[in-house]
Amino acid sequence: MRLKVGDEVIVIAGSNKGSKGKITKTLRKENKVIVEGVNIVHKHQKPTGNNAGGIVDVAAPINASNVMIYDSKTKKPTRLGIKVDEKTGKKVRICKKSNEKLK
Repeated sequence: MRLKVGDEVIVIAGSNKGSKGKITKTLRKENKVIVEGVNIVHKHQKPTGNNAGGIVDVAAPINASNVMIYDSKTKKPTRLGIKVDEKTGKKVRICKKSNEKLK
């Protein structure tokens, strides 16, 4: 999985199709990501200690195949590629549509 925490992504499949947000957590073993503001579910919590309990909205994981990186230059979803930087000799992630480096 080439996605990282902090990447801006667009959901391309499912009930939240077209939603945009940042990745807050990656679950590599399960091949899933948690995107803020997307795939919100209600979680019922019991009161514990300082917590009053009640119904809480939580972002649930989405399969990584259902999201694509958002290319800020073209304003569209794009695939990721990896190239070796000539100056540093390190691998960098690039957007396939605009050929621009990701942070």
